[in-house]
Amino acid sequence: MAGTEQDLVPTVRAGYDFEGPALELGRLLVDAETLTDVPVRIPLAMLNRHGLVAGATGTGKTKTLQLMAEQLSAAGVPVFAADVKGDLSGLATAGERSDRVVERAASVGQDWTGRAFPVELLAIGGLGTGVPLRVTISAFGPVLLSKVLGLNDTQESSLGLVFHYADEAGLPLLDLADLRAVVAHLLSEEGRAELKTLGGLSTATAGVILRELVALEDLGAEAFFGEPELDTADLLRTTDDGRGVVSLVELAQLQDRPAVFSTFLLWLLADLFHDLPEVGDVDRPRLVFFFDEAHLLFRDASKAFLEQVAQTVRLIRSKGVGVFFVTQSPTDVPDEVLAQLGSRVQHQLRAHTPNDARALKATVSTYPHSAYDDLGRVVTGLGIGEAVVTVMDERGAPTPVAWTRLRAPESLMAPTDPAAQAALVAASPLQERYGAAVDRDSARERLAARPRGGRAQGRAGPAGPAGPGAGGAGAEADPPAHRPAQHPGRAGPGARRRGVEGLPRRRAHRGPGDRPRDVPHRPALAPGQADQRRESSTKSASACTPRRSSRSSISRARAWEWRRRRATRWARICSSLWSMVVAGSSVVGSMTASSTGGTGWHQRGGATSRAG
Repeated sequence: MAGTEQDLVPTVRAGYDFEGPALELGRLLVDAETLTDVPVRIPLAMLNRHGLVAGATGTGKTKTLQLMAEQLSAAGVPVFAADVKGDLSGLATAGERSDRVVERAASVGQDWTGRAFPVELLAIGGLGTGVPLRVTISAFGPVLLSKVLGLNDTQESSLGLVFHYADEAGLPLLDLADLRAVVAHLLSEEGRAELKTLGGLSTATAGVILRELVALEDLGAEAFFGEPELDTADLLRTTDDGRGVVSLVELAQLQDRPAVFSTFLLWLLADLFHDLPEVGDVDRPRLVFFFDEAHLLFRDASKAFLEQVAQTVRLIRSKGVGVFFVTQSPTDVPDEVLAQLGSRVQHQLRAHTPNDARALKATVSTYPHSAYDDLGRVVTGLGIGEAVVTVMDERGAPTPVAWTRLRAPESLMAPTDPAAQAALVAASPLQERYGAAVDRDSARERLAARPRGGRAQGRAGPAGPAGPGAGGAGAEADPPAHRPAQHPGRAGPGARRRGVEGLPRRRAHRGPGDRPRDVPHRPALAPGQADQRRESSTKSASACTPRRSSRSSISRARAWEWRRRRATRWARICSSLWSMVVAGSSVVGSMTASSTGGTGWHQRGGATSRAG
């Protein structure tokens, strides 16, 4: 490297020399073999400027997260982290001493001692080992729920309409069953009428929402939505000796459902933003939030969802909360979010494919000016437990890029024994408050308690004597004289009698020329009309009434008149066309004669004469 030790070491030493408390990350590496005594650190006051921990699988991201969580807890800062693989539960157990760990710690100037830290184990909906975490559907909101259900923008807006209706109608949405009940109600006759004032909900969109809700229930998400809802203040606790509690959400059983747990973590962050007061710039953050497997959060995300993430990250800084996204590549995080991250710990990136090469180039281009000749080669050549680091100093300026060998965690770098985890959960003060689910009166029960709407006025009732307001045959034995007798399927003007399951009832004809049995006969004909009808019946076997014969004659006369007019019109058109052809031939002949000097037609003084 052209960037020699004499040039790099003084720059990095001055860049990471902070006056206030800081997290110790490790020591500066000049190259793969040259380790210096220059410490690389992150100021504690700058952690609410957020950060990024990135790197390929197996490069040490989880150990970096564990190292930072230990030092934050020791400094009295509560920590919240998602334990995707279960490894972070080792924070509750002291690390095991070994020659390899001692040698590694000594190389970076670390006085290593195995220690355990205060840990609270949580589990989404009780799926796993931990105190159950639940949230109501209303608190979760339509935007986040659309992300979980995989809805498009149109379906997302329709889901928002359902939430708005439930809020206006006083129907609490606590769990998935409540939401399904409201959607089903809006598709019913009564609900459709109520929804007209809000814009309507298409049957196809409602069907998609219902199907996705059922699929989400099949994945076990019904245990996640409900009460009692988590109070985010329980994540800001410290122990009696002043250490911050590390809250770990176990996600080992939700690895195949990334949209569920990633969206839950975002809800938790948004709820913190809503509940916490403004504190501005503080000496140490009130909470540091590690967003593990962040690439799952932003996959196939809608525009509204990304805007909500960016806004939450941008504004939650003033609440004293720091957010660190842990992912495989910086390009997994949208630009709007990536621009808000002040600290970066970049583990090894691999460039085995063209896409990887482009991602590496984009990553390197976002770093400040580096004393290393080829930062891309440095990033691809990092060893396990090494990272390229740049953070915000106490003035808010970026520090020099430092190739760093990281310290070793002092807690167990493996999952805690399952029996010890179960004992932690049983002894937790949160178990009594959140352990048992509560099913109180909500939208499902209130819709079921509503009186069933009777048949609308004008609908047919059951067979038998008709009561007041009933439709159908027998509703009026003797219709009033001011209107004719109606079809028995019609109980009033414009009304339709419905058959089984609300389908329109068909007329049951027995054969050609037959009338339904329940259709009343025509009134008797006058004597003159009867004679005329008998005379007409002798002309055709399919006898028609005199009224129909009259109509047929008029129709035939109109048809003949239309044909005559059409023939006349075509004759006029043909005559006009022939005149145009003759006129065109005259013009052509005149043009030919004038050009050749031969005989032709000439115009002279308004009269036409033959020349030649």
